[in-house]
Amino acid sequence: MIEAAMTLPLLLFICIGIIEFGRLYQTWQVLTNAAREGARIAVLPTQPTGGVNARVRQYLQSGSLKSDSSVGVTTSVVTVDIGSGGTASGTKVTVTYPFTFMVLQPIAQLVVSGSAVGAPITLTATTTMRNETQF
Repeated sequence: MIEAAMTLPLLLFICIGIIEFGRLYQTWQVLTNAAREGARIAVLPTQPTGGVNARVRQYLQSGSLKSDSSVGVTTSVVTVDIGSGGTASGTKVTVTYPFTFMVLQPIAQLVVSGSAVGAPITLTATTTMRNETQF
């Protein structure tokens, strides 16, 4: 009975940790794919105004993630190395997303005091693609 009382909380904590980090990994995967989808729109020669932001937010919603104002989407023009010393114009899309653990952060707030303990973790995904040219 004593052994069960000592090991059960540890076992539950490990199971919750596996579930929470699985959620984190799934969120990161959706975020990475959203950045790729945004970059695919950004490299088009005739991209619609606000198309990158709309596509990223649409992908986040389809991945069951929130796409409110706390999600950041930025694009920038960069130079892409295409090998043999050649370069081309490219676009870099960066998506930031605040991730909060459902169980681990409240437990950490009970154990450790401090303002940074309960703050969301900012996940960042970046994709760079070569711009398409129109002939």
